Amino acid sequence: MDIPPHRHNRMEDAQGIAFGGVMAAFGAMLLGSAGLITGQLAGLALLISNASGYGFGPVYLALSLPFYGFGYRRLGAGFLIRTVLAVLLMVATSMALPRLIGFEHLHPGAAAVLAGFVSGAALLALFRHRTSLGGIGAVALDVQDRFGIRAGWVQMGFDAALFAAAFALMPWQMVLWSALGAAVLNLVIAINHRRDRYIV
Repeated sequence: MDIPPHRHNRMEDAQGIAFGGVMAAFGAMLLGSAGLITGQLAGLALLISNASGYGFGPVYLALSLPFYGFGYRRLGAGFLIRTVLAVLLMVATSMALPRLIGFEHLHPGAAAVLAGFVSGAALLALFRHRTSLGGIGAVALDVQDRFGIRAGWVQMGFDAALFAAAFALMPWQMVLWSALGAAVLNLVIAINHRRDRYIV
């Protein structure tokens, strides 16, 4: 007997978006506090933040603005509104957290793994409530539609360029720890985000 798909109500969407936005900010704080980055747009924002001294949240917000049109075109106004709310919550939380939490000692390996788990859980929550944090994914899908280049290759190309730039700006050990964190995050998403269960 087939069970009809369950649609989240607005309260469930709100808590899922709140959890995702806050945990994404905490994951970014773990990485930033250890001097690490990650992949995709968040990684670029962390790289710029680490190099310039500007906060992660405002940098991410500025970088994400050009990508909202892609999300709207592919997934509609509802997805865009939820995504903007999630990003604003993440940015606000990332600006508040340094006043609330500090680390006397944070090993980069621990930061990488913990951030991978935390950020993976954050993204899963957002995906399951038809939301994202914007960024490269929507562009990759658009490039795939227009030019036939697979979205996964586009995202991998972006991350390859990002980590190549990181090697020029960061100690190589920190880049390798960053790569570990990105791998943990991607593993969490790959194992737990099943399109036959949840669809963005």
